[in-house]
Amino acid sequence: MKNLLFIPFLFVCSMVIGQSSKIIGTPYRLTKIEVAQYDFPKQMHWNEAKKACANLGSGWRLPTKDELNLMYKNRKKIGGFEINRFWSSTESSSTNAWGQGFYNGAQNYYPKDYNASVRAVRAF
Repeated sequence: MKNLLFIPFLFVCSMVIGQSSKIIGTPYRLTKIEVAQYDFPKQMHWNEAKKACANLGSGWRLPTKDELNLMYKNRKKIGGFEINRFWSSTESSSTNAWGQGFYNGAQNYYPKDYNASVRAVRAF
């Protein structure tokens, strides 16, 4: 019975690891953070975005408002950004969080149930 439960466990682990490597790729080092090489494949709500970044493991997280702006300023060096709004981890209230448009650089707060793009970072 234990062997039968172990096989699905390995399958789930390989799916999580596979998803992680497709997002993280070869991280770009920027000041004190590493930026994942790729955006998540779908836009998501803020709470989903926080969980998705954390699920990458090893300290990966949603960038702060300031880190997101730094990423925007270096977007051509980093590469691969969609021309969308991206979430930051910085909350402006219990129902809103800051994001940034990668089409114009404007930072603004949005309802947390708004769908936006996500790029993970971690400290190094």
